[in-house]
Amino acid sequence: MAKKIRVAIAGVGNCASALVQGINYYRTNRDDIRVKAVDNLSSKTNTSNNESGLAVNYNDQNRSNGLGLTAYNLGGYGPCDVEFVAAFDVIDSKVGKDLSEAIFAEPNNTVITSHVDKMDVKVQKAEVLDGIGDHYQGKVQLSNNASTDVAQTLKDTHAEILLNYLPVGSREATQFYAEKCLESGVCFINAIPVFIASSPDWQQAFKSKGVPCAGDDVMSQIGATVLHKTLAKLFVDRGVNIEETYQLNIGGDMDFYNMLDEDRLEDKRISKTSAVAAMAPYEVPMRIGPSDYVSFLKNDKISYIYLRGKYFGNIPVEVDVKLKVVDAYNSAGIMIDAIRGAKVALDRNISGSLESVSAYCFKHPPKQMSYNQAKKNFIDFVDGKTDI
Repeated sequence: MAKKIRVAIAGVGNCASALVQGINYYRTNRDDIRVKAVDNLSSKTNTSNNESGLAVNYNDQNRSNGLGLTAYNLGGYGPCDVEFVAAFDVIDSKVGKDLSEAIFAEPNNTVITSHVDKMDVKVQKAEVLDGIGDHYQGKVQLSNNASTDVAQTLKDTHAEILLNYLPVGSREATQFYAEKCLESGVCFINAIPVFIASSPDWQQAFKSKGVPCAGDDVMSQIGATVLHKTLAKLFVDRGVNIEETYQLNIGGDMDFYNMLDEDRLEDKRISKTSAVAAMAPYEVPMRIGPSDYVSFLKNDKISYIYLRGKYFGNIPVEVDVKLKVVDAYNSAGIMIDAIRGAKVALDRNISGSLESVSAYCFKHPPKQMSYNQAKKNFIDFVDGKTDI
């Protein structure tokens, strides 16, 4: 029987919904996906075996096509090996409900792609702290249930990993969950722009407890940040001097509504800006960050990316790109890799901030890298060629 990855979730919003639905999709379509994965292999080299015994390659040139995954198998784990064992929220429409029901409760509004059977995981009330901003609080009703003991729940459910999916700007609440992970010996994966994995103090805290962590601020599968980073690196690598650039983002879910509170955006702007700025060896004037809330977009996110520079002979060049995605699934597409990378670290008793997992999966990792370098380091880590 395959090993499972026991995961808890803090914040049952759209991203959690997409992750749960997506894993259910791969579980429901497992046999068909496995057949396609093996049929599409062009080489037998550098493979690892999934739970069915089928060799599935995760190298760039040989991995299975059309699955929506970096690889079906990473470190011996497929998407179906993720098992949700606990969930925490503060909103009345979700607290007390089974996770299979709570992921569809308002104000969640992402695309529904999968029917999810009852999971026997009740969403428990957690401390609110700063998890709800002024704008967001006007849209939801907080639960009157008593707050649970998060650390004890993590222990009782034998959770191995906690995903932090709280709203942007939840600094105190994020630190609260990080502390509970340290207390319970659970790996902390930080999907939002509060600096934990990239903070030396927190890195040392997790290292001293023998617990891994990864983050910060998830970099979506084909999101604005990874696209912007790649374009900026392309300019630099091809000898084009970047003179200015911007990235504007709009959406219609509660994440964007919450970010109407400008005072909750400081870390978000730092996270997104630093990811792009790290691609150039010189300072570039830039403006990057959430721009506005447009309700009818729902969970669609639209990003506008602009770069202007000069190439050979001081001749100008401009690139203007529009990207439209379903935001939650874009996040889930990379979090499935972060989860499996973290589980590999747990299996090897690796502690502290996971450099390669963080660089590949997050905008504000301990060490910024180009996308290609980050992916190589991530695969090397999964393959056991490195322990960082």
